[in-house]
Amino acid sequence: VQLVESGGRLVQAGDSLRLSCAASGRTFSMVAMGWFRQAPGKEREFVAAVSRSGARTYYSDSVKGRFTISRDNVKNTVYLQMNSLKPEDTAVYYCAADYDSDFPRMAYYNYDAWGQGTQVTVSS
Repeated sequence: VQLVESGGRLVQAGDSLRLSCAASGRTFSMVAMGWFRQAPGKEREFVAAVSRSGARTYYSDSVKGRFTISRDNVKNTVYLQMNSLKPEDTAVYYCAADYDSDFPRMAYYNYDAWGQGTQVTVSS
């Protein structure tokens, strides 16, 4: 599957932002999806994941209660709604596809395809 993220930009602390990830090339409803992020000088970090149907979601503790992952299997798109943004949320955000498991997984090595990333910058 090919993945293209969009929606990243410069925002202020406390703002909201929605990222999108458009998928093509594979039956989208047959892959679980995840969002990861990577800040300068840091390792890639799990953010959220959603099962194939969208019924199950999983979040890192750092974003739980502020971010929401969802998907539209008709539009072949996964979203990340980010509320109450903080400067520490600044990073390049990547979406990724997991071909093998329907249960949302947090380890990056479980994911088979990645997008190119979209930059989110949160100013204080």
